[in-house]
Amino acid sequence: MTSSQEDFHATLHSLRVWDGPLPGFDPATAPGEPLALFREWFTHAAAAGQPEPHTMSLATVDTDGLPDVRTLMLHDADARGFHFASHSTSAKGRQLAAHPDAALGFYWPAVARQIRIRGRVTACDAVESRADLAVRSRGALAAALTGRQSEVLDSQEELMRASAAAWDRAGAEPDAPAPTWTRYVLAATEVEFFQGDATRRHTRLRYTRATPAAVWTRDLLWP
Repeated sequence: MTSSQEDFHATLHSLRVWDGPLPGFDPATAPGEPLALFREWFTHAAAAGQPEPHTMSLATVDTDGLPDVRTLMLHDADARGFHFASHSTSAKGRQLAAHPDAALGFYWPAVARQIRIRGRVTACDAVESRADLAVRSRGALAAALTGRQSEVLDSQEELMRASAAAWDRAGAEPDAPAPTWTRYVLAATEVEFFQGDATRRHTRLRYTRATPAAVWTRDLLWP
């Protein structure tokens, strides 16, 4: 075993989780639908110092049925579902167009909580998608204008040139169109809340419904 392998394994096996005090969670007091609990947990995680609690994993499948996952930002959570955005021409955009069923995952180690969400994703129209950019930063617009997400890049210099031009345009045209930029909404049919416990007696509360219009049911799961 090389020294780098030894260092890796020594570091890996030295790590611990949830050494500090953890919040409690009584599922008997949880609301009848998951949105209110999601918002409560999200706000709590942010107040507890969790960095970037709005980052989440999005899992999709490609045309061969193989899984794919990446990290992106939550843009909203409302009665319609969980909102995020990307280029329709990106890998995730193409995958969602072909297979709209997807999953989201949030992990907030500061409070030993995670939330898993499954459902079907729909694309918003051009007006709502452009409005998504209107409330974000110049950098977000510049990135959207740069485009070509997930395509093969010939060199870093090519990216620098395209990005610089996009930043200039974003400053000069704050309403510049970004035709492939798309806001998506995942309408959940399953949401699981996980509260970690130092003794490994974790609490798992799962909400499920057959369709986005159906009534939620709740189950406790073994950890």
